[in-house]
Amino acid sequence: MKVNGSVLNGTKVITGLVRFSYAYVFEPKGDGGDKKYSVSLIIPKEDKQTIKNIKKAIKNAYEIGKETKFKGKKIKDKKIKDIFAILHDGDEERPEDPVYENSYYINASAKTKPGIVDKYKRPIEDTTEFYSGCYGYASINLYPYNTNGNKGIACGLSNLMKFEDGESLSGRASAEDDFKGFGEELDDFDEDFDEDLEDDDDL
Repeated sequence: MKVNGSVLNGTKVITGLVRFSYAYVFEPKGDGGDKKYSVSLIIPKEDKQTIKNIKKAIKNAYEIGKETKFKGKKIKDKKIKDIFAILHDGDEERPEDPVYENSYYINASAKTKPGIVDKYKRPIEDTTEFYSGCYGYASINLYPYNTNGNKGIACGLSNLMKFEDGESLSGRASAEDDFKGFGEELDDFDEDFDEDLEDDDDL
């Protein structure tokens, strides 16, 4: 059963059904000591509850930041707009990509590996089972940061649940597609070869 909408608890959001892209969830990616696990969550615009909850969590994280990370460092109105821009409009920012059509997307990351389960809550350990293009739910946390003068709101990745398969977004052709029709040709070859052997027996 699919879950409708999403759950909000302060700065934590459990999304509705999303599509996963740029999924690096089994091994961290990055340079040097700044490697992180990450995934991009593609959220249908029709899922208004998830969008609303993420925006509310961003606002809650900003309010926390004013008392902690941003204390004494006023953020101008333009910067506040930039903070909310971590929730990207796919139609505006990736108009050439049909995968992002009529969707928002947000990039989540973490230094610790996220928990990954299937729809029966069973851990997924096979790296081919969770991939860019499959669908599911995500647990994320919005939080304020202030690092070397750069301040804003980031999206932390907590846990992931795969709900169903989808077309891979890796751009790599499947073995089935690459070798489509090869089996039929080989079957014809085998039949011809068997007939040739039978003819040889008659000699």
